[in-house]
Amino acid sequence: MSDPTRPMGPKIISVANQKGGVGKTTTTINLGAALAAQGLNVLVVDLDPQGNASTGLGVENDAREFTTYELLLDEVDLEQVIQPTGTAGLSIIPATVDLSSADIELISNEKRVFLLHDALRQHAMDRLNYDYVLIDCPPSLNLLTVNAMVASHSVLVPLQSEFFALEGLSQLMLTIREVRSTANPDLRIEGIVLTMYDARNNLSQQVEADARDNLGELVFETVIPRNVRVSEAPSYAVPVLEYDPNSKGAQAYLQLARELVGKSVRVAAQ
Repeated sequence: MSDPTRPMGPKIISVANQKGGVGKTTTTINLGAALAAQGLNVLVVDLDPQGNASTGLGVENDAREFTTYELLLDEVDLEQVIQPTGTAGLSIIPATVDLSSADIELISNEKRVFLLHDALRQHAMDRLNYDYVLIDCPPSLNLLTVNAMVASHSVLVPLQSEFFALEGLSQLMLTIREVRSTANPDLRIEGIVLTMYDARNNLSQQVEADARDNLGELVFETVIPRNVRVSEAPSYAVPVLEYDPNSKGAQAYLQLARELVGKSVRVAAQ
C-alpha cells in the first residue's frame, strides 16, 4: 500500500496516446534505454496487453510468469514482477494478453483507478532506487490508461508527424484534465514528442509548425526521425541504442533523454 510518509521516489511518466501506431512503445523502450545510458536506473512498466515493450526488450513469453496483471489484480510484490533486461540499468515489468481482461475485472474494485499507484509506491521501490519509471499505456483511454495517469507525475505524448495528428489530442487532454480533477491533482503534461518525422516531407514540417503554434513549449525541441534502424531494432529484441548506436534514431532518443532530464531539473529547481 502507498505510504505518504515515504520519501520521494522515482519520477513516474505515462507514455500515452489513444491512437495506435504513433511510436508510443518505441518511444518507451528507446527513451528508457537512453536514460539508462546516462547512468540512470530505469523501470519500464508494460501496461499494454499486446506486450510489445516486453518483446522489444527481450522478455520471451514463457519468461513472463509474473506480469502487470498479477501486480494489479493479485497484489504480487514488486520484486517478484520486475525483470532485468539485456540493457544495463533498464528493468521491466512485462505484460501478456491476460491484461486484456483487466478492464472488466477492475470495474467491481472500489480502488480500481488506484491499483497501479499503490503498487508502484510499495516500500520495495525505495530499495530498488529507480530514477525513472516509464509506463507504456495501451492505445485506448481505458481503465488501464487511467490507472497509469493516476500513478504518474506526468504524461509524455508521442505525436506522429502525419495528417490528423493533432485531432486525437483533444480527447487525451480531456482525460488528463479529468484525472487531475478527480484522482491526481498534481498530474501534468511532460511534453509532446514528434515521432516518425521526415524533414524532407512538407507534411511533417507542417505538423511540427501546427504543434508548436498550438502547444508551444509543451512540444519537445527534439524530434524523432523516421529511421529504418528504429524500425528494425524490435525484431532483434533490443533498443536502437544497442542495435545501431550511431544511427539518427538512436542519437535522437539520446537527445530526447537529455532534454527530459534537463526539464526535470529545471522544474525541481522552481
